[in-house]
Amino acid sequence: MDLLQVNGSQVVTASSQPIYLRGVCVGGWMNMEEFINGYPGSEHGVRASMARKFGAETAQFFFDRMLDYVFAEDDVSYLKSLGCTVVRLPLNYRHFETDMKPFEYLESGFARLDQALSWCEKHGLYVILDMHAVPGWQNTDWHSDNSTRHTLFWQQVHFQDRFVALWEEFARRYKGRAVIAGYNVMNEPVTNAPYGRFSNQYEPDWDVINRIYRRVTAAIRAIDPDHIIFLEGDFFSSQFDGLEPPFAPNLVYSSHNYSIGGFGPGPYPGMIRGEQWDYQKQEQIFLSHSGTRFAQKHNVPLWVGEFGAAYNGPAQEIPDRLRALDDQLAIFNKHGAHWTMWTYKDIHVMGWVQPAPDAPYVQAIRHILDAKRELATDFWMGWIAPTPVKEKVFELADMIEKTLEDETVDTKSNRNYLSQAALSGYTAGLMQPLYARSFEGMSQTRLDQVLQSFAFKQCRPHAGLIEVIRKHLK
Repeated sequence: MDLLQVNGSQVVTASSQPIYLRGVCVGGWMNMEEFINGYPGSEHGVRASMARKFGAETAQFFFDRMLDYVFAEDDVSYLKSLGCTVVRLPLNYRHFETDMKPFEYLESGFARLDQALSWCEKHGLYVILDMHAVPGWQNTDWHSDNSTRHTLFWQQVHFQDRFVALWEEFARRYKGRAVIAGYNVMNEPVTNAPYGRFSNQYEPDWDVINRIYRRVTAAIRAIDPDHIIFLEGDFFSSQFDGLEPPFAPNLVYSSHNYSIGGFGPGPYPGMIRGEQWDYQKQEQIFLSHSGTRFAQKHNVPLWVGEFGAAYNGPAQEIPDRLRALDDQLAIFNKHGAHWTMWTYKDIHVMGWVQPAPDAPYVQAIRHILDAKRELATDFWMGWIAPTPVKEKVFELADMIEKTLEDETVDTKSNRNYLSQAALSGYTAGLMQPLYARSFEGMSQTRLDQVLQSFAFKQCRPHAGLIEVIRKHLK
């Protein structure tokens, strides 16, 4: 495999031939998420609950086996067969370093990652390493393994030092490793919501993100001068206007472009949430996106690091979601964007591949999945029809507004972020011991059998989705 480089607006091989990095993100592997893996709340919280219930050894066995089956060589082979050129691997710093022993690195985490790199090397699939959860939390949400809504990373130099040092460790280990397309140094930064979001109004702290990006890039380049470095915009990779122009060679910029058309509810093409959604609408939104404009202005490659569509709504809406995705992929390819879709494997939400509905793991946590849906504990799935519990939270939000008599409080934001704190935070945490009890009385042999539900051979590709994806990977 060639060590990839940037040439103007293109990513090129050693022979200067353009290559398009198009594939998928493997969420739920070395950065677990509640809707992907099925548990409630944060990864570090559910790991702690399992350890309290079963002891550290059995809990470690449980999660090791889950990760063994979520992503293995069969998965790499399948992705290559579809025509993927790249896979994005989201990583949680906790696999490589503990909070009790900062700056000391865990060989177990690197061993797991090294195995995956070897599989990808064997099958000719490039890898983007994505630091999805950094020490101190770079954003307010669950996908950075954050249960507090606080973003300490941007306020505390200790966390910044650890972040840079960890990337230096990656650079030392993977310098010259051609299977790695590059380093996605931080997923979805949110620089200016230190105590959580309370409003959809947002002003980035451009000084801090530019300073961190320059610092980590210089640190990596001092060790590994050759690999591409991928930089994302602020506010969940949606805002780029205050980023410095490209300040070093071999930089690629990454936007995240989730589309309402891909989530609904409603027909596509057609009216969704009060707006007409069709190909023209999606192309207009892509071309006007801050990331697209930044890449075009500075003649650098654009990589759409995340986007997707959800298929767990009413069956009659699935064709609409697929049509929206079909159009979105066509637009990305038309304009020469690199892309990795979210996500490869999950429990019946938006994965390319999913465990069978009657798989042992799904059956073991059926009560958890039902409770999570009723209690709306998976924050991002707020587009699903409100449940009675969520309606009660909205009533509480309205009471708060009435009591405060503060006209600056936005009703929609207040409802949304109170739900996040009460349901995705407190309630989900309350459910974690119940999740652990789902596996009570199981031997390690039985746990292994249950967790094989995530193995590729036990899973089912989403046929309609795969048909659309294959079309655009040609």
